[in-house]
Formats: sequence, C-alpha cells, structure tokens
Amino acid sequence: MTTAALPLHPPSPAAPSHRAARAHAARPGWERPAYLGLLLATAVLLLWDLGASGYANSFYSAAVQAGGESWKAFFFGSSDAGNSITVDKPPAALWPMMLSVRLFGLGAWQILVPQALMGVGTTAVLYAAVRRQFGPVAALISGAVFALTPVAALMFRFNNPDALLTLLMTVTVYCVLRALDGAHTKWLVWAGVAVGFAFLTKTLQAFVILPPLALLYAVCAPTGLRRRLGQLLLSTLAMVVAGGWWVAVVELWPASSRPYIGGSQTNSFLELTLGYNGLGRINGEETGSVGGGARTAAEGMAGGTGGGGGMSWGETGIDRMFSSNIGGQIGWLLPAALILLVAGLVVTWRARRATDSLEGMARAAFLAWGGALLITAVVFSFMQGIFHEYYTVALAPYIAALVGMGIAVLWEERGSRAASVTLSGTLALTSYWAFVLLGRSAEYVPWLRWSVLAVGLGTALLLPFTARLGRRTALGVAAVGLGVALAGPLAYCLTTVSTPHAGSIVTAGPAVAGGRGGPGGGMRGFEMPGGGAMPGGGAAPQGMPPGATAQGGGQAPGGQAPGGQAPGGQAPGGNRPADDGRSTRTGGGPGGGGMGGLLGGTKTSAEATAALRADADRYTWAAAAIGSQNAASYQLASQQPVMPLGGFNGSDPSPTLEQFKEYVSAGKIHYFIGQSDAGTDGAADGGETGGGAETRTLVRVGGGPGGGVSSSIETWVKANFKASTIGGVTFYDLTAPISQTS
Repeated sequence: MTTAALPLHPPSPAAPSHRAARAHAARPGWERPAYLGLLLATAVLLLWDLGASGYANSFYSAAVQAGGESWKAFFFGSSDAGNSITVDKPPAALWPMMLSVRLFGLGAWQILVPQALMGVGTTAVLYAAVRRQFGPVAALISGAVFALTPVAALMFRFNNPDALLTLLMTVTVYCVLRALDGAHTKWLVWAGVAVGFAFLTKTLQAFVILPPLALLYAVCAPTGLRRRLGQLLLSTLAMVVAGGWWVAVVELWPASSRPYIGGSQTNSFLELTLGYNGLGRINGEETGSVGGGARTAAEGMAGGTGGGGGMSWGETGIDRMFSSNIGGQIGWLLPAALILLVAGLVVTWRARRATDSLEGMARAAFLAWGGALLITAVVFSFMQGIFHEYYTVALAPYIAALVGMGIAVLWEERGSRAASVTLSGTLALTSYWAFVLLGRSAEYVPWLRWSVLAVGLGTALLLPFTARLGRRTALGVAAVGLGVALAGPLAYCLTTVSTPHAGSIVTAGPAVAGGRGGPGGGMRGFEMPGGGAMPGGGAAPQGMPPGATAQGGGQAPGGQAPGGQAPGGQAPGGNRPADDGRSTRTGGGPGGGGMGGLLGGTKTSAEATAALRADADRYTWAAAAIGSQNAASYQLASQQPVMPLGGFNGSDPSPTLEQFKEYVSAGKIHYFIGQSDAGTDGAADGGETGGGAETRTLVRVGGGPGGGVSSSIETWVKANFKASTIGGVTFYDLTAPISQTS
C-alpha cells in the first residue's frame, strides 16, 4: 500500500494522537465549504416539504402527543396521556420528538424536524469517521452516498425509531475507531453508552453489530491483551448502565401504577425484548403479532380468533437485499460496497495486526464498517419474523463508508492495473445494477435507465487509463463515474421527498414490479386474524401471505381515508389536505390505510372530533378503540386520550374485560368506538382508493394471543350500551347503559 492511499496523512512514526492532530491541521481550503455544503444539502433534502406527511406514523405520533401532555407518558412511552399502554418499543426514539412538541406545540413539523436533524447528524458523524483515516474526499463521497440512499431519505423524514437507531449505530462505529487509534478507554466507553441508548431505541437490534466490533478491538487494539479485555469490560458496563437504568425502573415499578407494556403478553418489558422484539423476529414466532409465526397462529386458533398459518414477510435468503421490494431502497451501491470492502482489505492486509500505524487503522476501518455491514445484512436476509423494507436504513452508513473509503484507496492506487481494473469493474457493475433497478419501474423516467447504463459503461472503459491522463481529465472522469453511480438513488430520493408518507409500512421511491411501493400500492383484501378482512381485491404485495390481495388506497372504518389527518382532511400543523391529488404512501403502499387502521390511521370527521372533546375533562379517556392506529387517529384529531384496546395489533391482553368494566364503572371512559362493516366511496375521498370504485370494508383487528380480550370487550359493550352513529362511525356511550336508556 502506498502512502498516497491515505490522503493528507503523511507517514510518521509519531503517536496516533500526533498523527491525528497533523491530519486535522492539514485541511485544504476547500474542505470546510464543501463539508458545510454537504450538511446544508442534506438538511434541505430532509426538510423539504416535510410537513406534507402530516402525522406520518400516527402510532408513534399519538405517543408523542401523550408525552407532550404527561411526564409519566413521556417516561414510559405511553400511547395515551391516560397511560393505559406503552408503544411496543422502549421510548428513547420518542423523547426528542416529545421534547420538541413540549417546546413548540403539536404539529407535523414539530414531530418530524428532530428526525431530519438526526439525518444531518448521521452525515456529520460519518464524515468525521471516514475523514480521520482517508481524508476529506473520501468523507465527502461517504456523506453524499449516505444522504442519497433512498431509504435514508425516507426514514429521516419519518417518525419511526430507525432514524435514531441509525445515528447511534454510526456513533458506535466512530467511537470504536477512535478507541482503536491509541487504545483510548474513554472512546470505548462512549461506544458502550451509544449502544445502550440504541437498545432503548429498538432493543436487541442494537446488539447486532457488537460481535465484529468487539472482536476487532480485542485483536487489533495497540495495547496488551489484559488491558484490551478490561476496556471491553468497562464498555460493556457502560452499555448496561446506559440501557439498563430505564429497564430496571420499569421492571421494579408496581405494574398496577404504570402502563401495560405494549407488545408483550405478560406485561413485561423483558418478555417484549426477548420475544416479540427479539428472538421472535429471527424465528418468526412473535407471540402477539398479527399472523406472526406458527406458534402465534396456533395460539390464535386456540383462542377462538380464527387464522391459521403465519403471515409471510417475504422470501428469506442471501439475495433478499437485492429483491424487488428491497433493492431500490438500499441496494444501489451494495454490490460496490462489497467489492470495495474486499479491495480495501487486500490493499491494507500487509499492515501490522495492531492499529499503531496508518495502514493498520485503515484496515481496521474496513473491518469495522465491513463487519457491521455483513452481520446486519445476514441477519436481515435470514430473519423469518416481521421484516419491513425500511429496516434496511441501518445498512446505509456502513455502505456509504465502504464506498467512500474504497474509492479513495483504489483511486490513489490507480497506477496499479489491479486497482484500476477493480475501479472500472465496480463502476460497470454499479451502472448495470442501476439499470436493472430502474427497470423494475417500467414507466419511471425511462431515459434515465439507458443513460446510466451507457454513460456508466463508457466511463468504466476510461478508468483504467486515468493514471496516464492529466490530473483535471482524470478527476473529470472520476466525477462523471460518481455522478452516474448516484443518479438512480438521487432520482429515487427526489421521488421520495416529493411524496407524503403515512402509516406503519412505508417505502421509498416509485412503485416497483413485485414490491409494495408507489401510488396504487397498499394491502387490501388480506384476511385478518379474527375473521375480518381488508378491503378490496387485486394482487398480493410481496411479503404478504398467499391469498392476500393488494389494491391502492385502502380505507379505514367508517369509510374514512387513512393517514391520521386532522378533521376535514386537513393535515396537522396547517399543512395541505391529504387529498390534494398527491399520493400519500401508507399502509404498505400509498394511499392505503392497511389492515383497516391497523397499519394506517383513519381520518376522523369533525363530528367525531367534537364528540370526543365534549366534556373530555371529566374522563381519563375520551374513548377506547381496538388497535393503536385506530385509537391514535382519534387521539391526534381531538388531542384527548384514547385508550388503544389490545395495543398495536389489538392482540395484547390489555385491558382485561374485568379491568375495562372497572374503568367504565368508575366513569373513566366516555365512548367505545366500534369497528364497522362500512361502505366506502373512493370518488368521494379525492380518489384515494386508487380507482374510485365503491368497495365494502369489513374491518376487524384484535386477533392472536390476547385478541380474544379485545373481542370480549367489544361484545360486552355492544350488549350493554347505547349505540349512535357519529360522523359515519358507531360510538357507544359508556355512560348510557341500555338498561337505563330503555
């Protein structure tokens, strides 16, 4: 490996700290403006028309609204300010959004801006990590690749926990690399802290990258074995403290005075962590999931909720990251990253094992980012449980780092035939792969597909000769090659940021053959546990079980449009209505409520909102509804607590029938919002049903383990309380028993 392979880092026997100091002192004049330009461009991309998505995933937005009203809900991550049940994740990802709402009030921007800022922060951390060993050009390339990853453009404009998780995972790798550069204990401890808070963001997914990083430090840190092991022990302790303090409080808090732990079947966060959010994601047996795994299906049948056979979340296998519905989210530069990982390791392999040399640190960087990429990709590829396309955002910083680092190393080595041919082949493969991905959307900017292929292959033919060309010509060829590689992801990103997204299953870019994305997608006609069905017909989206059908624009109970919008179709925070002709990506596809409000919320009527607000101060909960998305929509519209019976899936045994009767007897709940067999008219909702044809919607949520509890509550309510239709939805007044009104 030549010394030029590490730009701006002259060889020196000095200590790592001195090396780093000189590297930072050697910044060229153009670096700072370029770096600030990268951050500004990332911010513009993530903030552009951000409020168009409204409340985005109303499941989490309702919890944010609750945390803005109640500090207890803030701490636990409760779905409602009455603290009946938590979301099915720990609350760290909600805390920044809750603080924003507390400071600036409830609205789309207040909820989503913290997420966008996390995207800018991830770009900055990635830049800093790559720049230390590979210089500013590699860092700029890495930052640009990350910012233009379609799934990153989606998730850092959305309110799912994956945004904070991705930031913290990037911070973890950065801290480990800083620790390796001189065996610094404090940086390894900070890495443990980052993982701890990542655990409080999305539980066990935070631990996926730990094995390769821990092994790397144990083998390569430039200090004695005993000290290395002691440092790893301290880092583990920091991780346990950072992630365990909240868990300890929750487990020690009396269950009777805290909210039920959503997603668990025994009101236990540890069960949630190891089951539904843990091993269940690997083996497919997520107890409490809708259709998730054979065990769940069997338990659902035993409970009288129907069903049978678990829901399929797509084909597993080594090619999963390249499949029709995932490739366009994350896969554009994944082949290039894998090739450049191997090339980078080959170039740096002759370095000493320890990281007390420039070459040793470069190799460690390839091992760190490459190990994180490979282990995460393997887990995603073979996990049999719940898997959504947007999970792949976790891969984005790893791919981006490897691409920037690999290009920098091979470019400096381009005088070597092997390096120049590798660069050329990587660009040719990337161009062809972009051609394939763009071809999955037949009508999507057709000229771009052929342009990328032609220009990419032509540039690839020139790359082996750049060492003989003048500096400016060579840089021009390199710039064209990089532009071609990023053209497809850029187009997908622009489509993503110009399209509102809402619901629980969202995808970036346009519709693709065999995928769930794009206008006209959705998940309709899928039979729910408990005997219900989603509306409509059509072909099943990839990842749905046989017999499931898809058609655009699914609608929620009462014939209402999805999206969790405020009354009258107005998006929260004063944004444009959801039915202004722009597609709203929701519920597995744009416009689709998905599972009758299970995966996407409902648009509440002005009459229903007024009813919930009337005398709301007299009650702990203005209403109760089965399933968190249904409840969340009414809660966000009225800004009054609405109890989600059964949690997200309607399958958690919370509350029990006896507990619900006690709440009603004590006068704590005003209404029960019923599920309905409702007619829907797509034409009346601005065409959001993807064709305007009238459909009949039978919506039932609440199957699976514990789902019988929600069903028994509904049966008891219908038998004992007066029903009335408010805004097209059946409301049961829990203060007016039939025995009294008759």
